[in-house]
Amino acid sequence: MKRFKVFFNIEKEEQWLNEQLQKGFRCTQVNGYGMYTFEKTDKRYIIRLDYQDKLSKEAFEEYKGIYEDFGWNYIKGPWLGGKRFWQKEDDGQNEIFSDRQSQSNYYKRLLSYSFWPGMLCLAYSSMIYKDTRLYHGDLWGMNGSLFWKAFFFETPFVLVKLLPGLMVIFFSIFYYKTYRQYAMLKEK
Repeated sequence: MKRFKVFFNIEKEEQWLNEQLQKGFRCTQVNGYGMYTFEKTDKRYIIRLDYQDKLSKEAFEEYKGIYEDFGWNYIKGPWLGGKRFWQKEDDGQNEIFSDRQSQSNYYKRLLSYSFWPGMLCLAYSSMIYKDTRLYHGDLWGMNGSLFWKAFFFETPFVLVKLLPGLMVIFFSIFYYKTYRQYAMLKEK
């Protein structure tokens, strides 16, 4: 089974993954675009997310070995993402403690991921929105079926023209939500 889901909050992502485990679906793979792969299981599992900055190949193998010594199985995920997905059978010792500094670095990285693309979209939007008309000026003078044909023909082009502005809104919301998580982490 594959599921697509995008999270702004890492704790909610872990909670959602554990809810899937409670329903009897074990996570087998996570990609960087929000696609989760599950398989049916009869065993009870627990999943935890850990936060690590960029690790060299040797450091990653050492890090992985330590967790595997304690019974955790690494779920293949985005290698450079910072988030590490760990799963094991539920045996009562189910906590992984990720230090606050690595969590903080993860949120800072997410902030930059949303800030720079948002700024590029904003700059591009300011260039294409100099002409404030979305539709061709003669469209509003047309009548009857000719108006509707022209309107439906131009609407996809209008949507493409609006896309950079919508992306600015999306990246702004993402930045705001990530900043709130980062600020809450700093307050604790």
